[in-house]
Amino acid sequence: MSWFKRKTKGITTTTEEKKDTPKGLWYKSPTGKIIDTEELEKNFFVSPEDGYHVRIGSKEYFQILFDDNKFKELDANLSSKDPLKFVDTKAYPDRLKAAEEKTKLKDAVRCAVGKSKGKNIVVACMDFAFIGGSMGSVVGEKIARAGEYALKKKLPFIIISKSGGARMQEAALSLMQLAKTSAKLAQLADAGLPYISLCTDPTTGGTTASFAMLGDINISEPGALIGFAGPRVVRDTTGQELPEDFQTAEFLLEHGFLDFITERKDLKNKINLYIDLITNQPLRV
Repeated sequence: MSWFKRKTKGITTTTEEKKDTPKGLWYKSPTGKIIDTEELEKNFFVSPEDGYHVRIGSKEYFQILFDDNKFKELDANLSSKDPLKFVDTKAYPDRLKAAEEKTKLKDAVRCAVGKSKGKNIVVACMDFAFIGGSMGSVVGEKIARAGEYALKKKLPFIIISKSGGARMQEAALSLMQLAKTSAKLAQLADAGLPYISLCTDPTTGGTTASFAMLGDINISEPGALIGFAGPRVVRDTTGQELPEDFQTAEFLLEHGFLDFITERKDLKNKINLYIDLITNQPLRV
């Protein structure tokens, strides 16, 4: 005899009594591993099964880097305008509004100052969720202002890059941000203040051509895609087959474009270790 027998034929549960499975209980990594999202969060959003680093945003990176998640956000309300009156499949202001409503962010970067292992640092962290982390005027301006804040307060500066490149809706105005941010980082270098660049998945386009590769120390998370153009574009342009791990963090480390690859769980300790070494200060435990 079977262990279960339906007494009444047909489905008797009313629509009002049905319960949906809550979204976000499980996460499936690109390698096919299924992870409980609560366990994933406790593990710094890294799959314990295969070490895959799930894309996260400024909210999560601030939680990781700042002591007790306490920080002061800089220029929080700065938002993009539409000087070019750009329209593609939709008007640029409409695209910005939709991105703000979806992400609850003002633009593709957030900047903050706070203590990390007891000492103040300035962090500019990009958010890929906002129009693919594209770099427009606000991104460049906020990074430059955060750099200026670090310069005035004599604090270490960290940029966490996560970007698809320049924002096409701002055309040349977007490209001007490469020069603006690079000039500010040069001022930090002249002042002897440490700048650490963390490249995360993906770091491409104008970010790679400017601030992402200008750190006193350039570091990355494991497996991050880092490059100027994507692998398909490079392959089609050169007409050559590319190595299997082309444009991964591991490939760039092997070829001298990165100094270190750091797992997310070690990120806070490693960044502060680099700061102590650069500034010739006693190492913090």
